[in-house]
Amino acid sequence: MRVWIDADACPRAARDQVVKFALKRDFEVLLVAGQAQVKPAFARVRLIVVPSGPDAADDYLVEHAQPGELVICSDIPLADRLVKKGVAALDPRGREFDERNMGDRLAVRNLYTDLRDQGQMTGGQGAYGERDRQAFANALDRILTRLVKAPAKPG
Repeated sequence: MRVWIDADACPRAARDQVVKFALKRDFEVLLVAGQAQVKPAFARVRLIVVPSGPDAADDYLVEHAQPGELVICSDIPLADRLVKKGVAALDPRGREFDERNMGDRLAVRNLYTDLRDQGQMTGGQGAYGERDRQAFANALDRILTRLVKAPAKPG
C-alpha cells in the first residue's frame, strides 16, 4: 500500500496526518514535489523531487500511482486524471474525488477560474483549520480502510 502526496500544495498538518497513519498502518508515503522539501525522518516516507516544469509533479503522480493506491492533492484536473486511471484521490480538506463528482468539481473550478480572470472574484480558500484537519483524518481513515479491503482494479 502506498499513499502519494502532491507535496508542493499540501498543508503540513495534512501531510503529518498521513505520516502518522502510515506509521500505525505500515504503508509507504511518497512526497512528490517540484522543489526540495523537508522530509519527515521515517523510513516509510520518501521524497521524490521531479524536474521543474509545468505539471511535472502531476505527470509523475499520474504515471506512477497505481489503482488501489491513494493520492492526496488539491489540484482538480490532476484528481480527474487519477480517478480516470482508477487511483483514489482525496483533497487535504477531506473531500474525496470520484467518478460521480468529478464533472461538477471541474465545472466549479473552471467557473471560479473564469471569475478570477475577469476580476470578479479574488482570494481562494480560507486558512487550513482544525475542522479541515478532522475532516481529512476521518476521510483518510475511511478511504484507507476501503482500499485495504478491496482488491486493486486493473488500470
